[in-house]
This record gives sequence, C-alpha cells and structure tokens, in this order.
Amino acid sequence: MKIDADYWIEKLQLQPHPEGGFYRENYRSLDIVNKENTLPRYQGERNACTAIYYLLKSGQFSAFHILESDEILHFYCGAPLTVHLLDKQGEYHQKKLGNNPENDELPQLVIPHHTWLSLSLSLPNSYSLIGCTVAPGFDFRDFRLGSRQELLQMYPQHRQLIETFTYS
Repeated sequence: MKIDADYWIEKLQLQPHPEGGFYRENYRSLDIVNKENTLPRYQGERNACTAIYYLLKSGQFSAFHILESDEILHFYCGAPLTVHLLDKQGEYHQKKLGNNPENDELPQLVIPHHTWLSLSLSLPNSYSLIGCTVAPGFDFRDFRLGSRQELLQMYPQHRQLIETFTYS
C-alpha cells in the first residue's frame, strides 16, 4: 500500500480549502467564549478551541491569510513545510515545520493572531500533513484571504513573496 497525499485525503476525508490544500475539521470545543463580548476583536460568541487536519501536496500552497485568533501548527508526516510569516510591522520571517531539528525544523509552531501566514512544500513531488489548532476557535468570520493588491500596498518590499503566495 502506497501512503501518499491521496491516501491521506481519502482516509481523513479531506476537502479542498479556500486557501489551497485540503482540510477537515476534527474538533470543535463545546465550550463557548465571548458570551459577554469581553474579547473585543471578535464579534459574537466563539467556540473555545477548534482543530483541523490540513494537507498540502505538490503544486499547491496555502495562500497568505490572516486570523483573529492564535493558531498552532503541528507537523504529522510527509515533507517539511516552509512557513512564511508577515508580522504587524511588515517584517518577514521564515520557519520550517517538520520533524528534523537538525535541519532547524520545528514539530510545532505558534502563529500569533494578526500575522499573515502562507505555507509551501520544501521538497518537490511530496506532501505534508499537519494539524492546526485555533483558540478561540476558528470561525470563517475571523479568516481573511490576502488579496495580492492589498498585500502589495501594505508590504511593497515583499513583492516577489506576495506574488508567489497569493492567488489574485
């Protein structure tokens, strides 16, 4: 039996994600936060925490996107991922998500809220399966896919990066 991207897509019942790649939510906390609107950056209640499986395969990337919540990436298997980050100050940071610390790869990485994030595969003809945990929990109201024009206006010094990891 060949374990590849298609194997995981089938076994985990993954679906296409708007940012690229494939995903499936596998956890949504029943606990609710922000009932009293004490967290001002959220409009309305949120589940306390959510988690998904996320998979990229060759020829795909996760386009730049931003969340209102912190996100934790967990590496499971496959090739390492390059994590591209643009922080609030417009600084670019690159990290590796993987299971080989000798190659400066991290098995887990925290992405602070309001940080632009994109993911790409480090090796050709490969895939990467990770998990993403979001707290307070993910809600599409808190997700924004970066438009090329918007990001170029904000960060013109990162033109090549933005043109590579946005769809339009």
